[in-house]
Amino acid sequence: MRDALPNAFLFGLTGTPINKRDRNTFWAFGADEDEQGYMSRYSFQDSIRDKATLPLHFEAVDVKLHIDKDAIDEAYAQMTDQLSEEDKDDLARRAAKMAVLIKAPARVQAICQHIVNHYQDKVEPNGFKAQVVTFDRECCVLYKKAMDELVGPDATAIVMHTQGGKSDKYAEWKLSKDEEEKLLDRFRDPEDPLKFLIVTSKLLTGFDAPILQVMYLDKPMKDHNLLQAICRTNRVYSGKTHGLIVDYLGIFDDVATALDFDEKAVQKVITNLDDLKKELPGVVAKCLAFFPGVDRTVGGYEGLIAAQDCLPDNETRDKFAAEYSVLSRLWEALSPDPCLGLYQTDYKWLTQIYESVKPPSGNGKLLWHTLGAKTIELVHENVHLETVRDDLDTLVMDAEVLEGLLDAKDPEKKSKEIEIKIIARLRKHKDNPKFVDLGERLEKLKERHDQGLLHSIDFLKELLTLAKEVVQAEKKVDLVDEQAKAKAALTELFVEVKSGKTPVVVERIVADIDEIVRLVRFPGWQDTKAGEREVQKALRKVIYVKYKVKDQDLFDKAFGYIRQYY
Repeated sequence: MRDALPNAFLFGLTGTPINKRDRNTFWAFGADEDEQGYMSRYSFQDSIRDKATLPLHFEAVDVKLHIDKDAIDEAYAQMTDQLSEEDKDDLARRAAKMAVLIKAPARVQAICQHIVNHYQDKVEPNGFKAQVVTFDRECCVLYKKAMDELVGPDATAIVMHTQGGKSDKYAEWKLSKDEEEKLLDRFRDPEDPLKFLIVTSKLLTGFDAPILQVMYLDKPMKDHNLLQAICRTNRVYSGKTHGLIVDYLGIFDDVATALDFDEKAVQKVITNLDDLKKELPGVVAKCLAFFPGVDRTVGGYEGLIAAQDCLPDNETRDKFAAEYSVLSRLWEALSPDPCLGLYQTDYKWLTQIYESVKPPSGNGKLLWHTLGAKTIELVHENVHLETVRDDLDTLVMDAEVLEGLLDAKDPEKKSKEIEIKIIARLRKHKDNPKFVDLGERLEKLKERHDQGLLHSIDFLKELLTLAKEVVQAEKKVDLVDEQAKAKAALTELFVEVKSGKTPVVVERIVADIDEIVRLVRFPGWQDTKAGEREVQKALRKVIYVKYKVKDQDLFDKAFGYIRQYY
């Protein structure tokens, strides 16, 4: 082609240009006059800015799991993309030092135990899945066997190149194209029990599964191969703030060596979690700086109102929300690291404030995000922040109470109390269009008041009118429909876990739970320790005592649904 068209420009489209002596993208493509050899470039930082992809973090594990550096360097030196799968396996066997070290039974067991513990603590609570990248095909089998003992065979699957036939010792893992696609669709399904894909060379390029968040990397890789592999984890997915690489070989001990590109910005595509830990104190301080002089030990309305007074308008609220969003993403990335303990009380307080000022319709100049699973768990666990009393029905139905409110000495304070109560009610029906409309009306009222177009007493009157409409709208909500949703959610849970070990009649156990919970619950029970104790006690009577199902995970999931629907 060069001979036929000596003056032609050749253009190449690639995500990972190579600039090496033996292979050089810039030699074959581009023009000298183009800056740095690019006609047009869309960087990793650009895609993160545009929310097309997510940031990547890496986490180094205990050095005792690392392999001797000399052995890694030897494996690096032997690596080539031109070898067949069988040749790669043969090369791995000849690189005996590396292979023996990696496949030592004690190490395999330790790595797999770490993978499972890490996944269950940091990834599974958010509903994401994982990829395990091993040294070779033999390692795939070794890791699956070890992991199956820890999480069961349904949670793991191997995807690797095999020839099939009697001479191929990996023939049992051969998948047809159709079988592989069905397996990968299962992996993409959040409800499917398949959590881990174990691979060595397949699915490291081109594979797209946004639910994949973490890659457990136990194979020497570098440059464009490494970059393409780790980017499997940075696809955008609901609730996902970052991709995570857990590095068992110390590959990222020197990012510049691991990602040896001319374009140094590529090295910034991945961040050490240890660096994020160093950022945490400053990010917490930025959020707390919005509330100078506020006593964070004061709970209830007094505490909320004092904090909200420091966020007097939409512009300030949006600035706080932006800073809190940074903190929340940081928290979700690091949790449950012990380094968070020192800031836990402040974070819970900031979360409560964030939720209290979030627009009830979910709209606003800033895209306000829903709380991450680990944040919600933190807010709900063990103790509760002092909660506010919900007496909205009494306020809007009792004429004397209404009259007393309108004669209040401090209508501004009363308005904020009513506003907090209205928002709490609206959040219970956040997917109902009627309540979304009421939320938008509340936001417009607040905006007019912030602009000085509504005086305090008029604002209070408008709030009370809106509160009355909220209470009336709640009475029209189809209670039968709500009950059906609750029972459907519990039914789905028990059908999912039904097995030989839990020989339950699903319909009967769900009916029993529904009946006893409705007897002991009361309005706002989720916000009190006493309420949670009573409901948990009732749930234990059904699951543990009556049906003899001793499964803590099942109990926790059932209680989670009850919190949501009852």
